[in-house]
Amino acid sequence: MRFGVRQFELALMHRMRDLDAARVEDALQRMGATRAELRAAHTQWTAMGHSARAPKGRALFRMALGPPADEGVHQAGSLTCDVARWRLPSWPDLRFEVLLGPGGEVWNQWFVRPGHAKALSFADLVPWSCVVADVGDAFPGASHLEGSAPHHWTVGFTHEGTRYHARFVYGLYQRLDRGDDESPARS
Repeated sequence: MRFGVRQFELALMHRMRDLDAARVEDALQRMGATRAELRAAHTQWTAMGHSARAPKGRALFRMALGPPADEGVHQAGSLTCDVARWRLPSWPDLRFEVLLGPGGEVWNQWFVRPGHAKALSFADLVPWSCVVADVGDAFPGASHLEGSAPHHWTVGFTHEGTRYHARFVYGLYQRLDRGDDESPARS
């Protein structure tokens, strides 16, 4: 089976289901996709990542997604890495970014907003509408934390005296939890 943009989006959604299963179910329905197709896409993407015969680094993403919408160099402290970004139909306002090390290895992969972070208010925290940088920039004193699973990320912040954890998968906002417990505060 050919692995393309649709399968890649489904593979991303498989991990997003960890934090927002209902939103993924809605997306599957809009795409005319099944849970079996979601699982198959995830399995195939994972297998390609571990296969000795599959392309590696940028070549793997290029095989699945075609040429990047833009490419360049990104300075991270004293390190320089290559960056490639793709447009995905399910998230047209964002780009899926892959940062690559000097040997072509993938250092990071997640959604970013082209240009500058989007100005957000607390009410603007709508799942699948913002990325890590948007939330980190919107709330002074925000702290970045590792997530609880691969490709998960958390941004902790305080709003009106209450501590919150914004949860992300592949850098895309999924849900908000109160910082004093792990139950969702709202979706």
